[in-house]
This record gives sequence, structure tokens and C-alpha cells, in this order.
Amino acid sequence: MKFLAKIKNYKFLLMTVATVGLMSSCTEEIDTSNRFSLAEGEYTVLGFLEEGRPEDGNSGQFTEYVELLHKVPISAASESTVAQLLSTRGNYTCFAPNNQAIYAYLDTLYKQGIISQPSWDGFGKDERGQKDLDSIRKVIVYNSIINSGDLQYFETADMEGTDKEEWEFPLANMKDRKLKQKRGKTDNNAIIINGADSIHKQHRDIEAINGRVHEMLGVIAPSDVSMAELLMSWIQDGNKPYTVMAKLVLACGLADTLAQKEDEVYYQLRLNKNNDGGLKDMTDRVPADVGSGALMDHRYYGFTIFAETDDMWSAAIGKAAADITVEDVKDWLVGLQAAGAFSGATTGTDYDNINNIVNQFITYHILPEKLDKRNLVIHYNELGYNAATKTPTVACTELYTTMGKRRLLKIFESYESQGIYLNRFPVLRNGRGKFSEENAPTDADRDNYHESGEFKDIASTDWAMYPDENIGVKVNTSVATDTEAGVESDIVNGIIYPIDRFLIYSTNVQQQLKRQRMRFEIASIFPEFMNNDIRNRDKQFTSSNPNASKNDRCFPVSYPYVTGLKMKEGTRFYYLSGYGYQWLNWQRDEFNIVGDYEFTMKLPPVPAKGHYELRFAVQSESDKRGMCQVYWGDNENNLPAAGIPLDVRMSGTSIHLGLSGVTDPKSIVGWVRDDPEDQAANDENDKIMRNNGFMKAPKHYTRSPGSMDPMRNNENKLRRIIVSADMDPDKTYYMKFKSVLEDKTKEFYMDYFEYCAKEVYDNPIEAEDLW
Repeated sequence: MKFLAKIKNYKFLLMTVATVGLMSSCTEEIDTSNRFSLAEGEYTVLGFLEEGRPEDGNSGQFTEYVELLHKVPISAASESTVAQLLSTRGNYTCFAPNNQAIYAYLDTLYKQGIISQPSWDGFGKDERGQKDLDSIRKVIVYNSIINSGDLQYFETADMEGTDKEEWEFPLANMKDRKLKQKRGKTDNNAIIINGADSIHKQHRDIEAINGRVHEMLGVIAPSDVSMAELLMSWIQDGNKPYTVMAKLVLACGLADTLAQKEDEVYYQLRLNKNNDGGLKDMTDRVPADVGSGALMDHRYYGFTIFAETDDMWSAAIGKAAADITVEDVKDWLVGLQAAGAFSGATTGTDYDNINNIVNQFITYHILPEKLDKRNLVIHYNELGYNAATKTPTVACTELYTTMGKRRLLKIFESYESQGIYLNRFPVLRNGRGKFSEENAPTDADRDNYHESGEFKDIASTDWAMYPDENIGVKVNTSVATDTEAGVESDIVNGIIYPIDRFLIYSTNVQQQLKRQRMRFEIASIFPEFMNNDIRNRDKQFTSSNPNASKNDRCFPVSYPYVTGLKMKEGTRFYYLSGYGYQWLNWQRDEFNIVGDYEFTMKLPPVPAKGHYELRFAVQSESDKRGMCQVYWGDNENNLPAAGIPLDVRMSGTSIHLGLSGVTDPKSIVGWVRDDPEDQAANDENDKIMRNNGFMKAPKHYTRSPGSMDPMRNNENKLRRIIVSADMDPDKTYYMKFKSVLEDKTKEFYMDYFEYCAKEVYDNPIEAEDLW
């Protein structure tokens, strides 16, 4: 409540607190048959809170909290109470505030002028007072419970925060908020939740048959402050470290966008899912062995801002940050145009125009998805990755499309980088060029995809903002959620990361992106997959829980849940997390589409004009796969066919038809296993495959974490070259996929795709690497 303490406007409190009803999960009524038959000495979470253990000094500590549990419903869609939930089977982590914690919280609300006296009577008996009372009850209850479903509860041993760095719980609480945990600076036994609320040092990890209880000395009540509200408060305060950034964001008309928290239209449709006109779950999945058919109950918005500090601006412009105006920044940016930045940008005062130089500068710092530090660069099954130590190995890249004028932002991490960088372009030991066998015959590390210590050359000094621009812009992830460093940790719809130099989409950055193969995990092009905690979140969060949990989802045809995706009736569009499986997928997850499907998706931009290949990952392990026609172009409503149909049944050596008694015909791909002693022969086979429109899978990833067997060795994983064409960064391109088989149970599959410029794949001096 740190930020709310500064807000005296009562209407603002209503706006932020009343959203609790919209953010709680749409859980159905509780099945009372799911309750326990308890043996002597056993407790459910509710039972412990109600009865306590007098011998442990806990009796009667939670009477206020228990009363709330019996009054607060599970969600707006249910009449069952949270108390009933905590008496049933499951895995609940309960951060239960004791009576003194609740009294102290009410006293805080009283001192802030929010209630008339420090008790429940302070809310008043009128309609508004009762509405506020209901909201505050939900704030206390929903923030205190994590429902882990088929996973395990959290014990303090599972909480990985330190005295220097916060740790975010991988699962959200009942308010759909991710709590953060940190150890005390002087007392490592002090466990602090969300900055100020401590777990009782003795009364923690209390065993219940359906979870664990941790007695809290304070109420967990993170604010619902949006990114826009926070930035506006910084400008008003005038003493925050990012006031110039805040001025630029608001001047460009982004306040309304950054104030968005949830798509309330979608929420209401899901709330009415059992009635006519509501969005119903798709239970008619065929085949039914993969995918639950469950739609998401919420559609949240989120944002990530990479921000220069006020100190950086003061040094650049020569003024105190408080005195720097948007006009000052514009003049400074105009001075950079001669160095190859903001080509064609206008220089007027219409800052909300995407062609304006200030708008182009600031929107390149903003992504339309909330990326916590674990998700800035996804690690899972890249070659040799150790999931236990979480130590980066081979170089890994995520590519995102920024807000405003659509441009690519590269987020990079490697073992050598010792941190996360934006637009970093190192020379990698990739087995080509100076690291080829001919040039480095005795170098054991010539082909391990690690950084070499050198960086790509800048072709022209007029293209770059810095002589060493290719080192990249470092992201300070340790400060991003540290309130003491001036960045609030309670932004409900975003996160801000400080950076160490100015982030500019220079000509050099564009050309360096073009000179590398650009691989996009398909989930990365849809912001909803991060904002709604769908994408690739590993929920095996305790060593005692080796079985992973699925996060499979389906998406509606009738409502545009996924930005940039349009589906026609008959499409069944699933995201499969891959949890618990060793699928042949990059980062494990995949999209799986069945039915009489036809869908179109908007593609990310290319970085610069040129001739590119668009390659699409294909996996054909069984006869479940199908065939579709692919269309590509820049006119969404009139896309021409891109070559012959894409047959996902075709592996490197055969076609999976699944016909009883019929030998699978030979594939046209031309796949041959690599000869470790003859790279020239391997390269020749790659040329043959390319002539047939295919490529082997990359060396970059494996079937499972820790493996050293690259996916390139697997004949069932291929890359199909879909398009070879001139492309323009100022045009928007689309791909459409349409089933051509009568059997509507056959699956179409999506994992990743690539852009690769001709100067990379057809380079006579240094051939494209195998990674």
C-alpha cells in the first residue's frame, strides 16, 4: 500500500480496490464430495485456522481472518466461500494474517482517511461503504491464498529469495497476482512477502492435509496501480529516477494504453459462460487425448518498459531532470538523425503520431507484454542447459515487436554475457568463418555457440550511436522490482527495467538484425501468452513435486483473444505447454490446431529492406498430423498461396500415413544423418534438402534439458522454406493456414519460424551456421 498511502483521493481508492471482483478466478461451485475424512490429529487448512493448536500458542490467532473466509466468495461466478474451498482437497498455500495484522491494516486505512474509524464499522452502512467493505475483505483474502491445484503448496524452503534479490512465486494467488519474497537484510530468517509483510518466525510451514499455513504479521495488500498511474505520480513527485521517461510516455499519448489492466468485455463473456451469449469452453475436442478445451477466464494487459535514468538524461542534455522538457529531448534526438537514427521521422510537436521522432524513440522502449526477469530470455532445452542450476549455456535470443511503429527488439543472454542485454551482437563460435574447421582445426570450442569475446563489425560509423554499439544495452534486472531503488514493485500491469545506455533503433541495429538468422518462438508474437501467464512457465517449483503440470489452453473463434490472430468457424486452436513430455519442440510448447481450420496471423516486421526466406518448423512424429495450404503476403484479405501444401505428416525419410498394411512412401525431403567426420558431405546434403524446400532442425536445442544430442539429428523435426521474397520493414505481412484434408481430427502444428536474409543463407564467404 506504499503508493496508495500517498493518494488522498477517495475515488482513486474505489477504482483500484474495486477491481478485485474482476481479477478473481471464475471458479465454479465446490464439489462437497471432495472433502476429507480426517484421522485424529489431522487438519485441513480451514480446520487449523478455526481450531488452532493451543499447545503451540496458536489458538484464537485467526478469528478475524476466519470470519472473512466465511464471508468472501471464491469468485464472482460462485456462491461457495473461500472457507469451503480450504476444507476440500487441493494444495493451498495460506499466508494467514493474524488478528493483530488485520487490526493494524484497518488502522492504516483509518490513518489514510479511507475509513472513519480503525475497525470494520469504519466503512459506513450506506451502499458505498458496504461496497468498500466487500472489496477490502476480498483484498485480504484473495491475496493471502495460492491455490496450486494438482501441484504442491509452498513451504519456506521453496522460497528462493535472498536479502539482495526478490523471488517471484511461479503461481498467482486468488487475486491473480504474483507475490514476491525476500529475506531480511540483517536477519536471513526473516521472510518478507511483497516488501513489508513478514512471516512469523516460529509459526510457519504449519502442516495441513491439503496445504501449508504461514502466519503473517501483516496483511498482504499489493496495490492495483497501473503503469500510467505510476508514471503520473512520478511526474507529480518530481524526485523519482525516471521522470524524464515518464514525461515522454505521457506526451506521446500512451497514458490510456498503459492504464489498461484487463479486457472487461471478455471477462463478462466468460463470467456468463454457462448462459446464452457467453464464451463457453470447447469440450468437443477431437481427438481428445491432448488439450483440455478450457478457455482463459481473463484477458489481462501488460507492458515492459526499458528506461534510461534521469541521471543519464541530465548528462546528455546538460540540465537537471526536473527542468528537461519534451522539446529538449526532441532537439537532442534530431541531432542523432545525421548518425543514421530515426530515418524519415517527423520533428513536429505531434508526439502522439507514430512517425514523430519522440514517439519513435519512446515506443521502441515499450513492449506490449509484461516480462518478469525469468521471462526476458526463456531457457529450457537449449543445448546443454542445466535446468537445476539455471546457468545459461549457448547464446539465446528472444525477439519481440515493440509498440508504436513496429520494430524488432532483440533480448539476449549467454554464459559470457553475465546478464541480459538488448541488441547485443557478439561473434559466436558457430563453426563458420574464423571458427570453421579449416581456420581453427585444433580449437575444441570452435563450434559451441558461445561468445568469442569479439563483436560484429559496424559497417559504417554513420550507422551507430556508439563505437561499441554491438556490445548492446545492459538491463538491470536486480533493480527492476526494488522499491528502495525507486521502482515500485506493485505495478499491476507492467514492469520497468533500468538500462545502462540509450536504447536507439539505429541503422546499425537494423542491419545487424538483418545479418543474423531471426528465430521466433510463435508464442512470443502474441502478447497474451505472457500477460496471462500461459507461455512456458515451468511450474515444477518444488523438488518434492517431480511431476509437471499442464497449462493447455484453447482460444475462442468468436472473440479476438489473441492479438494478431483471426480464426474462421470450425477452427480449434490449442496451445499445449508440453509440461511432463519430451516433445521435439523448441522451449517445449507448441500450437496444435484441429478441425475445419482456417486462421491468419500477423507476422513481426523484418528489420530492413532485403530478400528473406521465411521458414516454418515442421514436426511429424506420427499419423496424427495433417496437411494445409499456406498463404503469405501483405494484403490480409487477399493472400496468395505460398507454394504447394505443407504436409506435416512428412518426416525426413518417410510419410506418416497410418494406413494398415501399407508401407509409408519415401519422403521427398532427402534427409541423411550427419557424418561427424565429413562436414563437407553434410553441407552437400543440406544443399540437396534446400533444393527440395527443406532444412534440418537446428543444433541449438535438444529433446530435453541437459541433453547434448541436438535436434538436428532427428529426422522428424524439419524446417520448411515457405517463402523466398523481397520484404520491407514498413509493410505488415500475414500468414494464413487452411486445412486441405477431409479428416478434421488431423493436427496442424506450430512451434517456431525464422526470417533469414539472403546475405546470410547465400553468403559465399561465410555460410549460414547450423545452429
